[in-house]
Amino acid sequence: MRRSEGHSPLPPRQARGLARTSMGRTRKPNVCRLLSRRALGCFSRDAGVVQRTNLGILRMLVCQESTKFKNVWTTHSKSPIAYERGRIYFDNYRCCVSSVASEPRKLYEMPKCSKSEKIEDALLWECPVGEVLPNPSDYKSSLIALTAHNWLLRISATTGKILEKIYLASYCKFRPSTVCFAVPCSVPCSTFFTHRDFGDQQKSDLCLSLQIFGNVTDATLSHGILIVMYSSGLVRLHNFQAITEQFMQQKLDLGCACRWGGTTGTVGEAPFGIPCNIKITDMPPLLFEVSSLENAFQIGGHPWHYIITPNKKKQKGVFHICALNDNSLAKNGIQEMECCSLESDWIYFHPDASGRIIHVGPNQVKVLKLNEIENSFQHQISEDFVILANREKNKNENLFTVTASGRVVKKHFNLLDDDPEQETFKIVDYEDELDLLSVVAVTQLDAEGKAHLDFHCNEYGTLLKSIPLVESWDVTYSHEVYFDRDLVLHIEQKPNRVFSCYVYQMVCDTGEEEENIDRRC
Repeated sequence: MRRSEGHSPLPPRQARGLARTSMGRTRKPNVCRLLSRRALGCFSRDAGVVQRTNLGILRMLVCQESTKFKNVWTTHSKSPIAYERGRIYFDNYRCCVSSVASEPRKLYEMPKCSKSEKIEDALLWECPVGEVLPNPSDYKSSLIALTAHNWLLRISATTGKILEKIYLASYCKFRPSTVCFAVPCSVPCSTFFTHRDFGDQQKSDLCLSLQIFGNVTDATLSHGILIVMYSSGLVRLHNFQAITEQFMQQKLDLGCACRWGGTTGTVGEAPFGIPCNIKITDMPPLLFEVSSLENAFQIGGHPWHYIITPNKKKQKGVFHICALNDNSLAKNGIQEMECCSLESDWIYFHPDASGRIIHVGPNQVKVLKLNEIENSFQHQISEDFVILANREKNKNENLFTVTASGRVVKKHFNLLDDDPEQETFKIVDYEDELDLLSVVAVTQLDAEGKAHLDFHCNEYGTLLKSIPLVESWDVTYSHEVYFDRDLVLHIEQKPNRVFSCYVYQMVCDTGEEEENIDRRC
């Protein structure tokens, strides 16, 4: 791992505002002085300066040696637990707990409901800045929830009050795995588009779509692009806006009367719902197509590149990075971790919009960058930095046994790169507000595993902070770890659908003596 002691742990933009140079020497930022300057308004006219300064102060506090993360709350549930923006959701999103307070507290709990009314899935919806919306509640965060009996709900994220209800349809069963919907940001839930799984043959127009698209296994909608995946490994991208303009049979407005198929009703109300008003009769215009193993396909980088795995089973674990405009392979664009492990390594474009690429294996995290080759239109891949697991240098083990005759025999074998007795990387995430990479490393000794969460500088990869998790970590269970400003949250799924949630919050380690004085006071 690259070390750089001379660099500030803050991103360059934040570091410039927090450090001053005098006679070639960099002065360590003083939090009290920064807070005083903030109170007096001694910043530039840039509206983002105060926010960046505040986050820079928080980052310093998070990463300083005396700061600890304490397990303040643990709970268990028989239903899945979800986390989003400082809120923990239980009982299929009907119970919401705030994790922002010193100890998590319940924000709201929606009334009990029947099995048919339970929420199948939900996502957080937030309006853009600068849009004029019809209702004051539209500016606040909402949950867009899909129920088991085909209702779409817009729920206040702070009170649990249902703000809008839309009935989808009765002609098919909507589930998170087979429904795709888009909600424009201008007016919440004013326009709604759905498409059923292409294998559903309950309606003739979608049977015709099967004949047009072929053997489709999955489809999704992202950033105005319809992405269709085939069993052969082929991935095709279509312009969704062009599809709606070309194949929409009739424009539908929520809450307005509509006549469809000989029936008259109100769009979005039961039992009429929302008719399937997009009937695709011809193959829509094709933007891009590529073949990849298991339909693995990602787009990112500057300029645009994509990552695929060649569509052959023996190529699993091999990643090709190619230019989107001409499909040319970048120089050093074939990335292979060459690790011997039970679990595959994974790769993705860095979510910090830097155009970099993160490649994660059991014992190393590579951050790669795209560079333009001088006097050429081609790009090359190079290592920005590497984070290595804390392991013994020699992974090969030598064992000695003594035979009955007294002869010493040496046995030689190789350990797997993800051997549970070696420190292994399990989760890598990015905290965008503090500009930190969070890496979960696990070591399992005997029957119990121990994990710790490490914070690395996103620019240089330098290790800034390590937080031990007090609960044991079983590598056979499913785990999620979230790092959100001053909060660390660990969600674990055990056998028999038992879910556990562990919440850590940042505290200042003042020492046992000072703690006793505070208690006496």
